Amino acid sequence: MAEYHYDVVVIGAGPAGEGAAMNAAKNGKRVAIIENKEMVGGNCTHLGTIPSKALRHAVKQIITFNTNSMFRDIGEPRWFSFPRVLKNAERVISKQVKLRTQFYARNRVDLYTGNAYFLDPHRIEIRGSQTSSEVLNAKNVFIATGSRPYLPADINFRHTRIYNSDTILKLSHTPRTLAIYGAGVIGSEYASIFAGLGVKVDLINPGDRLLSFLDDEISDALSYHLRNNGVLVRHNEEYESVEGDENGVVVTLKSGKKLRVDAFLWCNGRSGNTDNLGLENVGLEPNSRGQLTIDRQYRTEVEHIYAVGDVIGWPALASAAYDQGRSASSELVGDSFFRYIDDVPTGIYTIPEISSVGKTERELTDEKIPYEVGQSFFKDLARAQITGEPVGMLKVLFHRDTKAILGIHCFGDQAAEIVHIGQAIMAQEGEANTLDYFINTTFNYPTMAEAYRVAALNGLNRIF
Repeated sequence: MAEYHYDVVVIGAGPAGEGAAMNAAKNGKRVAIIENKEMVGGNCTHLGTIPSKALRHAVKQIITFNTNSMFRDIGEPRWFSFPRVLKNAERVISKQVKLRTQFYARNRVDLYTGNAYFLDPHRIEIRGSQTSSEVLNAKNVFIATGSRPYLPADINFRHTRIYNSDTILKLSHTPRTLAIYGAGVIGSEYASIFAGLGVKVDLINPGDRLLSFLDDEISDALSYHLRNNGVLVRHNEEYESVEGDENGVVVTLKSGKKLRVDAFLWCNGRSGNTDNLGLENVGLEPNSRGQLTIDRQYRTEVEHIYAVGDVIGWPALASAAYDQGRSASSELVGDSFFRYIDDVPTGIYTIPEISSVGKTERELTDEKIPYEVGQSFFKDLARAQITGEPVGMLKVLFHRDTKAILGIHCFGDQAAEIVHIGQAIMAQEGEANTLDYFINTTFNYPTMAEAYRVAALNGLNRIF
């Protein structure tokens, strides 16, 4: 019988890899993790979730200062450069790296730096490390290598004015005009951030509406507020060419339109990081997007090799990735916490932010489920009036006969926090998952959580 140096080897130290490694280690497994960056945290910490949300927070503070009349006693509105605002994100990143590095040390997880390469199904070589190449012998493997922006070959991303959602964090100036191609979550978030810095933004959307997976009313609200903040949204447009020169970028669209901008940002699609892993040596073949196929236990076609996080595709969220890693590890160690992650709340950090969980109105209508709507508008809540954040609403969808909660949709300040109250009630069994909970529960006043009570009463009034 073969001897294994490690019970578990995890490839990738992002949220998915961390979740798998920590749970395995806490269950007594000998664990190693391989990371190709100098610091742990993955793209979530260094290129995606953390920096973009830290950027957003700083920009939101700037908007508050520049638009709130109370601050005029301190001084006139101020202009902030993108690199200066980015320093706030760098501070948060360093704190996250320090915290996560401590996790691995505390739980006796061996951390290797380099590129993982499968020699065979159980042996993984670490290439490009500062020391000589090492080979780890693993009984079980978790592939948690994440994803990167999909980059079409006909756009020169080496040009100093053409960026993708990773390289935009190296932007050393603040453009006056910016074209963003792709109006998904990342594109919409960056449109909000740059518009908040006073940049004139063209958001080019190959589809016919923003974030079509959202409830229609929430999608419409996002469109309105992006336009209200100076973003020009161009629907049903595809690029013909993107050409950069010394002074800027010319974007030619298939419709014949031409845009001349200072900088161009590509935010259209991501690919799984599965190339150069030596997967051909273990009999695994990614799809055209570099993603691996798994079963409901997160196993690939090779029984002892699991895959979690962005590398398996949907939902490609940091929150889901951590839970996927932990759950796949639970399946391996046989504890009681395994679950297949398929009910994930949406958190979109535009300005204002968006969050939802459960069914949309369109889905309930198509399924012919008799639902009703309870609404609460933030402009009517005392807490929103106090904080000066009147934009937004909470929408609760519920079954008109049983009053069971079917969907929660929130748009506005703190939406990603507010949604979790509704999520918790939706997860309850029987009569505990009904509109009555919000009516029969006393909420602190004034709070944003009170929106649930207001929405529940509004919905109750619609039932006859």
